[in-house]
Amino acid sequence: MSGLKPNSPMPTEIKLHAISKRLEIAFDDGASFTLPCEYLRVYSPSAEVRGHGVGQETLQTGKRQVVITAMEPVGHYALKIVFDDGHDSGLYSWDYLYQLGKHYEINWQDYLDRLAAAGAGRGE
Repeated sequence: MSGLKPNSPMPTEIKLHAISKRLEIAFDDGASFTLPCEYLRVYSPSAEVRGHGVGQETLQTGKRQVVITAMEPVGHYALKIVFDDGHDSGLYSWDYLYQLGKHYEINWQDYLDRLAAAGAGRGE
């Protein structure tokens, strides 16, 4: 995962909504996204989730109830998110968060399809 690209949108506001388990993020280009904790967890940019190359991804299951317990800025380019299942190794660049928001519908359906194909579930 790379850092910022030229003309990358920068976040202007980040809010964690603990009860609804969602992260709200607004960018300086006017875009705003509300991303479920489960979505952020299953699309973590970490090697643990994504692997070290195409086809090495690990399908994340049983993450419906996962919540964010901490967030830390990393320089001026990313956010480290800590989840209550112990996962804390993903650095979410502003570009990556923007892309997760922009492509939420497609990504989420892809995740649900992969779960179904594996005969796996999202958890309670």
